[in-house]
Amino acid sequence: MTTLKIHNIESAPADAKPLLENSQKAYGMIPGLHGVLAGSPQILQAYQTLHELFTQSSFNQEELTVVWQAINVEHSCHYCVPAHTGIANMMKVDENITEALRNETPLESSKLEALRTMTLTIVKNRGNVTQADLDAFYAAGYQEKHVLDIILGLSQKTISNYTNHIANTPVDAAFEKFAWSKK
Repeated sequence: MTTLKIHNIESAPADAKPLLENSQKAYGMIPGLHGVLAGSPQILQAYQTLHELFTQSSFNQEELTVVWQAINVEHSCHYCVPAHTGIANMMKVDENITEALRNETPLESSKLEALRTMTLTIVKNRGNVTQADLDAFYAAGYQEKHVLDIILGLSQKTISNYTNHIANTPVDAAFEKFAWSKK
């Protein structure tokens, strides 16, 4: 049962209409999440801006996926895990990475596992990390800018994950085959 309205271009507040039109052009559809966020044009704009900025960060496709999915899984987001599984497939991310993230099993790459671990440490501890946490992350080949980029990704995912929990946003048809639930 959806608890927040999912807008389309016709029902959305005036300031959200161009943002939904951009979603339609970019994705060939209006993702359900965007339809929900359209109820507040400011949050939809913030989400779209954070998404664009995060995809322009220092992370490659695999690393973006690790940050997104580690957060999605930790937050048990029924909508974002399948959506980002489909997105990872479109980005040609190795399916072993996606499955390990979905199943909360260690990643084969020690560098990507360090990224997953740091992301989860930041999420679980609400940003309170130790110097030892940072040192282990840096030893894996990451830098301070990567810590900040994780926080950028977390900002985006907090908007989507929390919204989807409250709205109980139905998974878009394009991603239904990637349905997921926390084990």
